[in-house]
Amino acid sequence: MQQHTLAGEISQTGVGLHSGVKTQVRILPAPPGSDTYGDRSGRFFVRVDLPNSPIIPAQVGAVSQTVLSTQLGKDEVCVRTVEHLLAALAAMGVDNARIEIDGPEVPLLDGSAQIWCERIAEVGLVSQTTNNSPKSWVITEPIWIYQGDAFVCALPAPETRFSYGIDFNLPAIGNQWHSWLLTTNLEISSADFATEIAPARTFGLQHQIEHLQKSGLIKGGSLDNALVCGDKGWLNPPLRFANEPVRHKILDLVGDLSLLGNFPIAHFLAYKASHNLHIQLAQKILDVSFLKMTEGLI
Repeated sequence: MQQHTLAGEISQTGVGLHSGVKTQVRILPAPPGSDTYGDRSGRFFVRVDLPNSPIIPAQVGAVSQTVLSTQLGKDEVCVRTVEHLLAALAAMGVDNARIEIDGPEVPLLDGSAQIWCERIAEVGLVSQTTNNSPKSWVITEPIWIYQGDAFVCALPAPETRFSYGIDFNLPAIGNQWHSWLLTTNLEISSADFATEIAPARTFGLQHQIEHLQKSGLIKGGSLDNALVCGDKGWLNPPLRFANEPVRHKILDLVGDLSLLGNFPIAHFLAYKASHNLHIQLAQKILDVSFLKMTEGLI
């Protein structure tokens, strides 16, 4: 089986969205099957600022919090806001990567995954041969998670597609939909992700900022790393896409579902969802797969 890792090292420094803490990330090549915690993912974080450099696997079972970002943790150690970096790695075809970080949160950078994709493209990938068969994820029946009118689901499909809808009571955002196809051609798919999804920046609503800051969140947020929308429109235009907010939601969904290791063949459809619902779907996919395995169906 063919996997891929980075052909060189990536180093990037920046400030975390919620912590406001400046951290450095070093992404290093890793051999196939290097993840100590299972064979579903060869992407893992290493907290090099802590004694013994504890490892946190980029897997669904390691998710410890989903409030306005996805946080991974093991024992008392955690790393927050991992979704943009993981989306870039997974969509660009990096199966195995050692992600060293010297703080509690991945840098937000410009609020998108564009810089991560650029750095990955700069160093390139190398192919790896492994005898380990990756988990085969083929969705054969609909799997749903919903809360009120918000939902996320995985539907049987011949190819992997991510579709998202949002609806905000602000004229500048309103109702938006977008869809992105993950093709089997890595070169085409990674280039498409890098131009159509990765540049979409995180966004916030002006009337919520004060409350979030009082709650100890978005300490590192600014008009330089997040779009902010108010009743009269965007505070920091121009947008990179007319529907940049919903494209960013696809970016978040790709990052969260990358915790499955490799993407299932399915149509992922979401509406007004959240990191919490994304992770619930990923967990349910795992549960359904495990049940079918125990019943001898796969």
